[in-house]
Amino acid sequence: MNYNDIIGIIGVGLILLAYFLNIFSFIPKEGKLFFLMNILGAGLACYASVLIHYWPFVILEGVWTLVSVIGLIKKV
Repeated sequence: MNYNDIIGIIGVGLILLAYFLNIFSFIPKEGKLFFLMNILGAGLACYASVLIHYWPFVILEGVWTLVSVIGLIKKV
């Protein structure tokens, strides 16, 4: 396993963990923790995608990060 795999796994893991915690009502979908986990997770997944030059996923995760940042700003 190399560097970009580790970064990608951590990023996607954070996104999935945020989703799991939300679905089972451990954290609210409008909560700061949910947004922060999505921002960090999508940012890491985006970075890992840049490292492997997989541009469709760079766009997807970049937009996911941006939308989560906007959601957090609106929440604060």
